[in-house]
Amino acid sequence: MSLFGNLARILVCAASVAALSTAASAQPDTRSAERIKAHVAFLADDLLQGREAGTPGFDIAAAYVASQLAQIGVKPGAADGTYFQRVPMTAARPADEGKLALTSKAGVQPLVFGEDYLPGRNPNAPITHVAAPLVFVGYGVRTGQRDDYAGLDVKGKIVVALSGAPSNLQTEERAYYAGTRTKRLAAEARGAVGFITIMAPSDETRRPFANSARQWRNWGMAWRTPAGAAFAPGAATPDLGTLSVKGAAKLFVGARQSYDQVVKAAEEGAAPRFALPFGLDATVNTELKTVESANVVGRIDGTDPKLKDEVVVLSAHLDHIGVTPPVNGDSINNGALDNAGGVATTLEVARAFVEGKPPRRTLLFLLNTAEEKGLVGADYFARNPPTRAPIVANINLDMPILTYDFIDVVAFGAERSTLGPAVLRAATRMGVKLSPDPLPEEGLFTRSDHFRFVEQGVPSVFLMTGFENGGREAFTTFLKDHYHKPSDDLSLPIDYAAGAKFAAINYEIAREVADADARPAWNSGDFFGTLFGRR
Repeated sequence: MSLFGNLARILVCAASVAALSTAASAQPDTRSAERIKAHVAFLADDLLQGREAGTPGFDIAAAYVASQLAQIGVKPGAADGTYFQRVPMTAARPADEGKLALTSKAGVQPLVFGEDYLPGRNPNAPITHVAAPLVFVGYGVRTGQRDDYAGLDVKGKIVVALSGAPSNLQTEERAYYAGTRTKRLAAEARGAVGFITIMAPSDETRRPFANSARQWRNWGMAWRTPAGAAFAPGAATPDLGTLSVKGAAKLFVGARQSYDQVVKAAEEGAAPRFALPFGLDATVNTELKTVESANVVGRIDGTDPKLKDEVVVLSAHLDHIGVTPPVNGDSINNGALDNAGGVATTLEVARAFVEGKPPRRTLLFLLNTAEEKGLVGADYFARNPPTRAPIVANINLDMPILTYDFIDVVAFGAERSTLGPAVLRAATRMGVKLSPDPLPEEGLFTRSDHFRFVEQGVPSVFLMTGFENGGREAFTTFLKDHYHKPSDDLSLPIDYAAGAKFAAINYEIAREVADADARPAWNSGDFFGTLFGRR
């Protein structure tokens, strides 16, 4: 079957769940929860094989969501008059274990795959070979007040950078500077020919290297330009690999400071930076293939004669990570909370607008592909929007932890623009508190789709359930035991009433933004507003 070429056949699989959604309980206070339960039940079913972008399972999910938008009364929103914005992509994964070896006058010391390192991937070349000296650049951060490259010559060399960013940076700015794309672009600007990330012990605690090793051959993706090249910022400084704590320590043997010393100094805010006593001979072999997936886009036209030509995008990623080596005998990563829950609540927001007063501004509902591959679908959409009208705001839903009755929410990015007061008013109407980022070390602000809109100068907000009333335990337990694992499935104690509450809050936020007299604007002097501006 061609991609989305036979919608009717695919939708046979969805019929029973769609019927359940329509025939939900007659009790007014339970209908929304029952619809959300029906959507999550279908999207997180084994039938969809984890909804990996570019697979039949994702295509079924996309067709299901399009059918639900049509049933609700949301019009097609793609440029070709359908619900599907096609996204041409290059998929890349390590073709083999590659080879990373330290070189010095004493000889060659191979690093051990799976223990010391995992290889990178290059979406524009099947074979990448780099042999050059190593230079440790601390976090590899360049800000207005800090330059980890000052006094260092990295031209023609391989940069080694700690993951993360200095803890004294504001939480969302810290997330930006911790991003691998940001770091590689900084290294590329200084002439580096390769990039290595090394883990700190705190990274190992949050994201065990063994879990990454289990998924080392997962596909990464990049959207393709009209010329056929993969869109890959920092391409001149390829990602050669990630080193574990054990592997990282080997780089500092004989250096002026040990690995433990530089990590301690970095955590105290003063990471040293120096040439390492080794070179690196790295070969990264990449398996490449072209794939196509699609963003699902629905549209509700605005009614105000002037404001209808401004667009508010409500987004949630539809994909998950697919099938991986098994954990406790299960290999399907169903993604019930990440992000079937976000998709289901977005559909409820769409329903509320159709059944209520029409919005003044035009709304686009974006259920996008390949978030798990690097925010690819959102990046493609933000750079190739299916509308000539300007996008003035993005409201994003990703992985709400719906296993408890939340009483507060975290609105990433709200205080950076005039979206902040809108979020506060909406939360207040719902009797829900706003809380600050409880996990700044996770860099959540740059890890979901709204950030691709921020990069295009669009004020954006990303809402997650908060840490009060048991939220801290619920969230941290999910990250530790279920995040990107097969156990993120329907066996979790999902509170669908909490899902309905979360949808209602997001509807209130979207209503505020859609109907306000003034379009959203960055606050004067805001970091991201200044960095990216309105493009």
